[in-house]
Amino acid sequence: MKPPVRSAVFATYAIFGLNGLVFASWAARIPAASSTLGLGSGQMGSLLLIGAVGSVLSLPLAGVVAARFGTANTVRLGGTAAALGAIAVASGLGAVSVPLVAIGLFLFGCGIALWDVGQNIEGADVERRVGRTIMPRFHAAFSGGAFVGALIGAGLSALEVGLPAHLAAVAVLSLVVSLWTPRYFLPEEKEVPQAVGTEQQGSRSKGFGAWAEPRTLLIGLVVLGAALTEGAANDWVAKASVDGLGTTESTGAIMFAVFVAAMTSLRFVGGGLIDRFGRVRVLQASLGSSLAGLVLFVVAPTVPLAAVGAILWGAGAALGFPMGMSAAADEPERAAARVSVVSTIGYTAFLAGPPLIGFLGDVVGIRNALLAVGVAVLASFLVAPAARERSDHAPEALRTGSDRSP
Repeated sequence: MKPPVRSAVFATYAIFGLNGLVFASWAARIPAASSTLGLGSGQMGSLLLIGAVGSVLSLPLAGVVAARFGTANTVRLGGTAAALGAIAVASGLGAVSVPLVAIGLFLFGCGIALWDVGQNIEGADVERRVGRTIMPRFHAAFSGGAFVGALIGAGLSALEVGLPAHLAAVAVLSLVVSLWTPRYFLPEEKEVPQAVGTEQQGSRSKGFGAWAEPRTLLIGLVVLGAALTEGAANDWVAKASVDGLGTTESTGAIMFAVFVAAMTSLRFVGGGLIDRFGRVRVLQASLGSSLAGLVLFVVAPTVPLAAVGAILWGAGAALGFPMGMSAAADEPERAAARVSVVSTIGYTAFLAGPPLIGFLGDVVGIRNALLAVGVAVLASFLVAPAARERSDHAPEALRTGSDRSP
């Protein structure tokens, strides 16, 4: 591996890991924020929805930003916006101001969206240069960062350290690392010339034309189910444990950490499984595990049994999103537009779905409301074949397993 590629690999790991830590620093302590602001599940769901709106509005533009200004600058812009949003949320919690927290979450959501698309485009580019499936490991770094963030959140909660101070410290870390680390990304490549007769198709794919591509939309649907099951866990595992099992906030944060630990572990070994069995088989096995774990978590009468469900749920949620990103980026010259489309669909579910589950939770309880996620998981299972490798563009090392295209 050449030195620039090696440096880009480490930089991409760092950026994914920091993204996970920043996100989990908020997600693991949602119960504390809800308590501070005096909000119920439905009201907290409305507040979370504002952050989701920020992300969903930014995601369709993220591919254009990345294509115009480069992935490194996209990550820098996203990291800066997320840091400013976290500071605003911290200020709002300190002042017990719901409007200020809402503004902060909107800005936080915008930043996370830009950051995420940038890091996934870079990860797909590095994966192509390395010549083997490593995208799940980048997402494992995200999960690892989230795991560390969840443990920190649990520890600070047990020590009764205020969430405003916690978020302020995370904001400073986010700003410093996200501005400095992208300098080690791969150099931006000039546009790959189009073959005769393909100029019009290429032009449509650069901007918003990727929204008209059936395969890209089906990959987005695959990612939708995977993202919803992961997002629902991120936002509600801790609170569902507190409300449904009568645990403490600290134990709820640990339950979230168990979910993230299972997801992280499978992401570290998932690349080998994908190269051996192919995307489709691994996707279908993952979605099945996710559904089984989700149901067990909901119906479990005890904390240990619910933890087993969280493990199966986390393991099943591990590979869907990274496989979707790799599938969307199979063709390098159209990667930015397609990753933006798939990210938009996935993050609409990832971010907007959990608040809607919160509204449902006011009626049936937050644990029971999580069962609604199973419908999207089944839909993703049915369209999983859309994510098979494109053999005319994927590196030879990635064209393995049972889902090779003719």
